[in-house]
Amino acid sequence: MTDTARPTRLERITTDAGAEVAVLTFDDGALNLFDRAMFDSLTADLDALTAAPPRAVLLRAEGRVVSGGVDVHLFDGLTEEQGAELWRTLFAEIIHQIEALPCPVVYSAHALTLTAAFEISLACDILLAAPKAKFGLVETVVGLTPSMGGPQRLAERAGSGRAREFVMTGDLYDAETMRSWGVVNAIHDDVDAAAKALVVRLADGPTRAHAATKRIIEAWRSGGVAHADSITPDVSGALFGTEDLRGAVRSFLKVGPGKAHYTGR
Repeated sequence: MTDTARPTRLERITTDAGAEVAVLTFDDGALNLFDRAMFDSLTADLDALTAAPPRAVLLRAEGRVVSGGVDVHLFDGLTEEQGAELWRTLFAEIIHQIEALPCPVVYSAHALTLTAAFEISLACDILLAAPKAKFGLVETVVGLTPSMGGPQRLAERAGSGRAREFVMTGDLYDAETMRSWGVVNAIHDDVDAAAKALVVRLADGPTRAHAATKRIIEAWRSGGVAHADSITPDVSGALFGTEDLRGAVRSFLKVGPGKAHYTGR
């Protein structure tokens, strides 16, 4: 499915092994600004992915930058109640919806990635960057703090002290710094190619097991190790009812590792 008239486009492709991968691209002019049209288009794409999940998702952007951030016109004249409702909506329709997808989600950052675009990347499972990519949460320039989950997800990956520094200074940080902090998973010269190769690899793997991994880690995020331990037996136990596990075990016992074919769901 493609729709070039919108600021985002969603394409579904099939790997050589027959698995479906979704590629969601931000493509709205030189800066890929997050205005109401961009948010609405992204929400529609995420609704489609939630209704019919693929086996892996790639978020990427066209253009000179990944995004110059949010169009500040979006904030002009909002009351306190309207501001709070804006953030509730963006959490529900974008951030939490990305995190709830039952498959791996990879983000490719090839260049400057500001505010909403960076916060969205932090909701993804894996973040890859080009060497020249830079990241920033620069909301302080308009007297705001990042409010789509960026500070807390940055703190989860880099520590609370780094998150405070990152947000309060409003500075730009390069890809290597983000990698050393544990925010960026890896740096690649051709990050788009590397990201596409990774999503194909993940899509060709055991989708149900990947979804279980996400559920266990989410349980840890919300309730710590004890909570994650409490749900793991049921979440992991359910995998024994999947053809993914049954087929992989049979092929492992018959021909050794690396020969399994996964059917997903």
